[in-house]
Amino acid sequence: MSRPLARRLIDRWLVTGQVAETEQVTPRMRRIRIAVAAELSWTPGQHVRLLVGQGGPLGGVLRTYSIWAHDPDQRSIDLVGYDHGGDAPGTAWIRNAEPGWEISFMRPEGSFVLRPEAPYHLFAGEETASVAFGAMLRALPGEATAYGVVEAESPGDHLRLPRDLAEVCRNGAPAASSPTLLEAVSKLDLPDEPGVAYLAGEARTIQAVRAHLVNERGWQRRDVRTKPFWTPGRKGLD
Repeated sequence: MSRPLARRLIDRWLVTGQVAETEQVTPRMRRIRIAVAAELSWTPGQHVRLLVGQGGPLGGVLRTYSIWAHDPDQRSIDLVGYDHGGDAPGTAWIRNAEPGWEISFMRPEGSFVLRPEAPYHLFAGEETASVAFGAMLRALPGEATAYGVVEAESPGDHLRLPRDLAEVCRNGAPAASSPTLLEAVSKLDLPDEPGVAYLAGEARTIQAVRAHLVNERGWQRRDVRTKPFWTPGRKGLD
């Protein structure tokens, strides 16, 4: 694909923005504000796919990030990215992005959003899930009840959320197939009636938490919403 054609495709399918500011919010998580000229429609919990790095027919690769906040008046979105270590294109962009950098991205999308009619809301996931959770918790009406657990490596790695959820730490244990999150969810004192659950993060861990809710707590699968962001050895997850 020629470069001029690639540029036309970018202009047609992607929104162009510019990094406006950055902030280190935890030792491994960085907030990046992107100013955009276009009007965006966004539902809390949705994500954007950014074109980052070099190579590929469009001059980069698409990587997915949940939206932390959207300010339609200022025409900006805030992303919070997790630094997994290494030099992967998405990790490198999160680590190095500076004000003035231009970035192209797809418009907000995704069905991992709140079910407003739920009798209560349950959230469970680790660092990569906490960004979507923050946006969703901020969107809950004041009278809505929320329960949940967020796992992180250590106390200082927890992202501050709009509501108080239980916090647990792995303390050096792997995040994949983490028993820490499952154990914490199993100890939650939930109402007898199931609500709606939002499980996000490492795929194997959220599968185990979903199995607990369905098999041990009697929840219906339709009331457990999942969003696998990553798992070891697999590409193509959000």
